[in-house]
Amino acid sequence: MFVPWSLTGDNHENMSWHDEYAGSHGFDEYDKTAGGIKRNMHNVNPYSNFVALQVTINYEEMSVQKTVKIVTTHVLYEMKLKGEKISMLTAYDYSMARILDEAGIDVILVGDSASNVMAGYDTTLPITLDNMIYHAASVVRGVKRALVVVDLPFGTYQGNSREALASAIRIMKETGASAVKLEGGREIVESIERIMSAGIPVMGHLGLTPQSIHKFGTYVVRARDEEEARKLKEDAKIIEKAGCFAIVLEKIPAALAGEVAESVRVPVIGIGAGRQVDGQVLVLHDMLGINMEFSPRFLRRYHNLYDEIKGAVNHYITDVRSGEFPSEKEQY
Repeated sequence: MFVPWSLTGDNHENMSWHDEYAGSHGFDEYDKTAGGIKRNMHNVNPYSNFVALQVTINYEEMSVQKTVKIVTTHVLYEMKLKGEKISMLTAYDYSMARILDEAGIDVILVGDSASNVMAGYDTTLPITLDNMIYHAASVVRGVKRALVVVDLPFGTYQGNSREALASAIRIMKETGASAVKLEGGREIVESIERIMSAGIPVMGHLGLTPQSIHKFGTYVVRARDEEEARKLKEDAKIIEKAGCFAIVLEKIPAALAGEVAESVRVPVIGIGAGRQVDGQVLVLHDMLGINMEFSPRFLRRYHNLYDEIKGAVNHYITDVRSGEFPSEKEQY
């Protein structure tokens, strides 16, 4: 794994590198190259195959020290152990991803919800693997420190573990992302294990799984009855054992989500799953108030960009039509 110099600055001579997990997590040495730092690993445990790298940069002429901590799967595991909540949001393009990364978000999910908020479809099913690769590559180019996870779209992993591996490899090779996310429990274990065998981290997703919307027939809260709740708890254990480094729980009772979070070692990130889990995820366009048509109980809108953008565009139209734009100062 390489960490580009561009993540840390240009003053190569005055850089000192520290890995707080070195030694105990399988690192032999660092090899400084023009392209970055090569990590040599041995006996890496399942939670440290992508280990946290803490970078310290000393600028002698400015007497400033800056620390950049790259978020990895192991960092998320450490956050759970320390009781630190994990923040995750979706992004689908370079510009938004760059803003989220600079704001300090822990995880960016390139979700198949792009099918809804970017392409205008009613469900997540129509989006293709090529579409997801396009969005994910755009996001990765805007990110320096956050963990980037990409949804495998519908039809690229269900029922065929070889196709699942091929899809995951394409995403990793063509986008530079850090991990993939799959929906489902015991029925996709073979796909999870085959992807993991190639060294690709997998995030799981249980509860309301939007790719199965036609099976459910509705977006109501899942696992309210005892049988479905029991199966969900079992599935969480199963996909953890299969190698998932984290699990998303969507739209299930808060108490059940808390039980699941307590029962597994890996981080559990909720969307409509209450506060007892290890982190939260929302769709960016919903959280910022760009998409105003979706208003579930679990959504908190932190802004109303729909009205702000509409107002700005109306103002622009008025200025153009009146001749107020461009002014004397806005021309050559």
